[in-house]
Amino acid sequence: MITRRHLVFTGLLLATEAPLARAEPTTADDPVAIMNAIYVRVAKGKGDGGGAFVWADKAGKAKYLSKSLAALWVRADARTKGNFVGPIDFDPVTNSQDADVKSFKVETEKLDAGKALITVTLTGHTPRKYRADDAIHYAFVRDGSSWRIDDIKGTVDAKPWSVRGLLNFALKA
Repeated sequence: MITRRHLVFTGLLLATEAPLARAEPTTADDPVAIMNAIYVRVAKGKGDGGGAFVWADKAGKAKYLSKSLAALWVRADARTKGNFVGPIDFDPVTNSQDADVKSFKVETEKLDAGKALITVTLTGHTPRKYRADDAIHYAFVRDGSSWRIDDIKGTVDAKPWSVRGLLNFALKA
């Protein structure tokens, strides 16, 4: 015989488990999880540490960037003479010269088996002149069995830029 208590308990159990069964699993290798991990680190403290750990050294490039983007970056950097700044003379992760990240929002624009487009919207302690400059777009690709960043895009003074485009331009110059 089903008692009222049994009926209520079963209903509560089903109500709490149903959303979990429909939720998409996230892993540490999921593009959204990768972006969240990057920006938690970027926004730490005063939010002025920047995202150079993603692109400034060999280990960061290997961990976060696709093989083709990392190779392109290495080739473009190799063309830089002496102590001059490389082809990317700003932090594309914060879209700035001097990082100022108070908070961030990560959104999935597109996600399929081999590609993803993730947009990160930054909020700084000081507002930017153009709101469009707060959004940074990441193109992800499957690189082997892992997700990797294949391009980073944004705007400066509402004019578009792309890391891949800047690197290719540097190689042609």
